[in-house]
Amino acid sequence: MKKVISSALVILVGWVLTSPTFGQGQGISLNKIIAKVDNYYVLRSDLEEAYQSYVGQNQTPPQKCQILESLVINKMMLAKAEIDSVVVDDKIVDLELDQRMQYMVQQFGSEKNIVEAYGKSLEMLKSELRTQVKDQKIVQKMQQKITTDVKVTPREVRKFFDAIPRDSLPYMPAEVEVGQIVRFAKPTKEQKDALRQRLLDIRKRVENGEDFGKLAKENSEDVGSAERNGDLGFAKRGMMVAPFEGAALKLKPNEMSDVVESEFGLHLIQLIETRGAEYHARHILLRPDYNRLDLTGPTKTLDSLRNLIQIDSLKFDKAAHDFSEDKATADAGGLIRDPQTNSSRLPMDQTMEYALFQMLDTMQVGSISKPLPYRTEDGKSAVRLLYFKNKTAPHTAEYSKDFEKLQTVVLQNKKNRAIDDWFKKSVSDVYITLDPEFQNCRIFGTTQNSAANTGGNE
Repeated sequence: MKKVISSALVILVGWVLTSPTFGQGQGISLNKIIAKVDNYYVLRSDLEEAYQSYVGQNQTPPQKCQILESLVINKMMLAKAEIDSVVVDDKIVDLELDQRMQYMVQQFGSEKNIVEAYGKSLEMLKSELRTQVKDQKIVQKMQQKITTDVKVTPREVRKFFDAIPRDSLPYMPAEVEVGQIVRFAKPTKEQKDALRQRLLDIRKRVENGEDFGKLAKENSEDVGSAERNGDLGFAKRGMMVAPFEGAALKLKPNEMSDVVESEFGLHLIQLIETRGAEYHARHILLRPDYNRLDLTGPTKTLDSLRNLIQIDSLKFDKAAHDFSEDKATADAGGLIRDPQTNSSRLPMDQTMEYALFQMLDTMQVGSISKPLPYRTEDGKSAVRLLYFKNKTAPHTAEYSKDFEKLQTVVLQNKKNRAIDDWFKKSVSDVYITLDPEFQNCRIFGTTQNSAANTGGNE
């Protein structure tokens, strides 16, 4: 039974960390510290909000001790991340924070309405939310580190399903199929010229003896490679976008390119070496300030497409294929897929992208939204149309119909066990205490007075 609950707790913890509650409506009594993990702590309000998230979704909540266990795990990951020097780049946090604030503005109508609703300044709200976002990103990075080698087979999924009593088969949540047509805001010539000049200045600095890698780390907006001094590793031909690859393959080892423009921005490329059909390069990427781009053009384009679709002069999937600038969904007729299962059936719950969940909650099946401001995962400003294609009612699980979802559950259960094992092995590295009120809770099978709750140092 705990395996099923554990899967739910991972979702729950994600909700706790991502929900922009900011302590709204909490009294002083709710802010009592009920658990400490080194310098990190769990408040009673954290526990109550997590519990109420189940109630709000008409789900039976787990026992509060089990919820507390999941919250302690997250704080444990934060503490261990600090010990192991696992960090998240501030650029990633700032990007996510901007997206969350934009979603809230859409939800409340204006920044002024947000301030009035929460009774706090916008700066204070952003500060509180930034802490939540940063913690969430660090926990996600730790989870990925711990579970990177976990895999499941179809045989394991079949075994899991067959072991469930027929009268205890899980109730699958409502699922939706959603399409999108995305158009990106375009930088002006002046913006691109400014970026081009910055890269030319950096190029000159390298030619004058400065280290390319150091400058990449300081300036590149490709966060992933910037941490590695701009290094992209070896790539086979065809892996990179054409403008980048074409420029890289014309270079000799240690030679730098001129400024190269691609769909991702403007690049300065340095070839390190070639090896057969592979090449090893690094780059510095600069992108325009997406907050300052004009969305008028993309909005007009999508308005026209929406009108054509509504009068049945153009099918949505055809429009998505021909006009959407989001390549990941355009070839599938605009359908958004679950990144974990690659299924077009998305659970309509708190695991869904927040802005998408909020919008679908106001739409009818078969309807198309007006053009909506949208920020992509890599930070680009865009506008999109959403098409609410289909909705599947909640139902009792079936092996063939719900294989992808069952596979996800089995995978998550294995990941949870890996995290459990990691916790037991790592618990002595931190100091954990629980409030006496929760002394009967068994955190991973140990009670308040055991080593797991005292850091194992006594």
